[in-house]
Amino acid sequence: MNPGTPIPREERLIVALDVPSAAEARALVEQLGDAARFYKIGLELFSAEGYFELARWLVARGNKVFADLKLYDIPETVRRAVANLRSCGASFLTVHGHRSVMEAAAKGKGAMKILAVTVLTSFDERDLEEMGATKSIEELVLARARGAAQAGCDGVIASGREAAKLKADFGARLLVVTPGIRPVDQNASDDQKRTVDVAQAFANGADYIVVGRPIRQAGDPRAAAQAIQRTIQGVFPK
Repeated sequence: MNPGTPIPREERLIVALDVPSAAEARALVEQLGDAARFYKIGLELFSAEGYFELARWLVARGNKVFADLKLYDIPETVRRAVANLRSCGASFLTVHGHRSVMEAAAKGKGAMKILAVTVLTSFDERDLEEMGATKSIEELVLARARGAAQAGCDGVIASGREAAKLKADFGARLLVVTPGIRPVDQNASDDQKRTVDVAQAFANGADYIVVGRPIRQAGDPRAAAQAIQRTIQGVFPK
């Protein structure tokens, strides 16, 4: 998808398959049915058996795949890993927002889109202080986004709290993919710190949202996904 190409609204919801096994991931996908079209498969599944088979299964059934692996290694290793990951049919792949890593990933991406992680949504200002960062969260997110654009990446991972500033600065040049989504009526406490709800994420400029626990842990995951899709339809009416 080129910058400016309309995003099918049914694909703006990316469901995070953060489950222990490929079998559980397939079961959830089948349970959700047409309530979701785009799926994130990340580190938990990568450490289990069948990651690439799961990715190819998803693509074969008409779904899109987001390989959320947050690659971070020496540039040549990253470039080769990205080239290998192209073969599974993933549409998106994440790498950490270090300049040489982003540049290497962009060289090997082919048609796959590279998303640079700016600041994890589980981090707050205190976490940055512990890391010795001298910038605020927003300053660091914007700095890494500038690096991502210059390195040839296609988008960034950022919280909904920074999405408006990212869109103001980069427009259609960078996709903004936003995790840390929590529905308005959910009060559960977890490790996500910089959260927004579905409507606010898109109002702030997010192109896609990533939703995991609010769907997986719902009494009826399919109904939860459908409710999110209805909210998206309200934001992006045809």
